[in-house]
Amino acid sequence: MSASAPAAPVPPVAAQAAAASPATELLAALQAKFPAVATRPSGDHPAFKLPMGDVVAALKFLRDEKGFDLLSDVTAVDWDVEASPRFSVVWHVLSTTHHGYVRLVADCASDSEPSAPSVVSLWAGANWHERETFDLMGIRFEQHPDLRRILMWDGYPYHPLRKDFPLAGIETSLPDIEVAELTKTPVAPAPMMGGPFVASTGEMNLTEAEPRAKDESWNERNEKPNTL
Repeated sequence: MSASAPAAPVPPVAAQAAAASPATELLAALQAKFPAVATRPSGDHPAFKLPMGDVVAALKFLRDEKGFDLLSDVTAVDWDVEASPRFSVVWHVLSTTHHGYVRLVADCASDSEPSAPSVVSLWAGANWHERETFDLMGIRFEQHPDLRRILMWDGYPYHPLRKDFPLAGIETSLPDIEVAELTKTPVAPAPMMGGPFVASTGEMNLTEAEPRAKDESWNERNEKPNTL
């Protein structure tokens, strides 16, 4: 049996094309229309950072031209009370045809009054996502048709997922007069033991990444100290 002929060498251009990942191709497509788009470190899905002013157009491009037809989440990150930019808004979009995810991230221009454009005009489901992010993180979504709290009550003065909100909570008077009259008590903050938020272990410094109460010794059996 004669030896088979050696495989023909792959041309450099073809090899580069074969090696190009979907994330690389998507980055090139985005940068062709939005030059300021840059890659962002990610442990799972392709992630890109872009200016807030490009967000709506970039998401529309991903939906209409790249098949990312489902907005799965809108959330935000509070990097630190002293960080600037302090807040970033995050959008996750999914393609129901080729089953890929993309994460877009944009920094809020203001640290004291963070805002972002609403994308309810692109996905009706963004309505509730944006209301939740407004409620818990204090991000205002411009042009939202009905931006009001969705979990906490109207008039609640805090945003519970911000870094400056203690994990133990803040005592707040109940808004319902009948409930307050019946219970004769304000809303008690949650005990620290076991939560309410528990971060998973990893390489990051959790002491710096998560806010902590000054005193975590009290729980259901040990009375809360007068000062924290």
